[in-house]
Amino acid sequence: MPEQRCAVVAVLGAPNAGKSTLVNTLVGAKVAAVTQKVQTTRALLRGIAMRGQVQLVLIDTPGVFAPRKRLERAMVAAAWSALEGADAIVHVVDAPAHAPREKLSGADARAIEDSAGIAATLKQRDTPSVLVLNKVDGVSRPALLQITQRLVEQGLYTDVFMISAKTGDGVEDLARTLAERAPESPWLFPEDQTMDAPARVLAAEITREKAFLRLHEEVPYELTVETEKWEERKDGSVKIDQTLVVARETQRKIAIGAKGQTIKAIGEAARKEMEAAFDRRVHLFLHVKVAERWSEERALYQRLGLDYEA
Repeated sequence: MPEQRCAVVAVLGAPNAGKSTLVNTLVGAKVAAVTQKVQTTRALLRGIAMRGQVQLVLIDTPGVFAPRKRLERAMVAAAWSALEGADAIVHVVDAPAHAPREKLSGADARAIEDSAGIAATLKQRDTPSVLVLNKVDGVSRPALLQITQRLVEQGLYTDVFMISAKTGDGVEDLARTLAERAPESPWLFPEDQTMDAPARVLAAEITREKAFLRLHEEVPYELTVETEKWEERKDGSVKIDQTLVVARETQRKIAIGAKGQTIKAIGEAARKEMEAAFDRRVHLFLHVKVAERWSEERALYQRLGLDYEA
């Protein structure tokens, strides 16, 4: 019987590069929240992917950027901390944001700067790093070669992969390479486990994702979700009470919506995904409260596994 092998893989990149989508695709199940908004991932999440006798423990990290607020500093510090003890590093880059053109948007310019900073830091480390250009279906081949050359010059990579995490194109080639290089080691998790997080944490992530997708531009970054109660029912279902915490009264009104329609839509979308994730009936009850300084509360950082002093 083949020896078990296991690799811890840190998935790193600038905000909105597609790290969470890649982790979900590799695992084959939803383990991380995914939206088009930056800073969706706030803490380290571990997805577990099996490839034969090889277990890949994929650490999905918050985006690396120039932080200003306490929560942002803690998120970036958490991302870099994932590299400690990792067997391999996957640097995910948003290819369309890096595509050569006459005029860059502010967001794309920041993405290029963030990616260059990550590449320069990886060059100083001994851990093998793999460059993954994501969303390549939206970029021409000559542009991809230019992006690759620019980043390879700055970073030290063992391989370059061009993929679409959303469609899965090229992802198995990446998985095969990571699996082939995994060291001999007992698996860290049971074979049928897909993520390393309590169910109530996943439930909060699901609702936060649905809130991000539904709410206006200014609300998501000042919003968090807490699973307050988790009650097992005799019929096998579960009753979940969650609170959406926002920073201002105006945000609370937006989150609730006219006649409660917005919070109802968020709850309905979250409930359906929870039922699929937990394979059971879910009774979900959402509430919204205002806490102006929720992002400064030490308890939040403890729940997310973030360093309050970062």
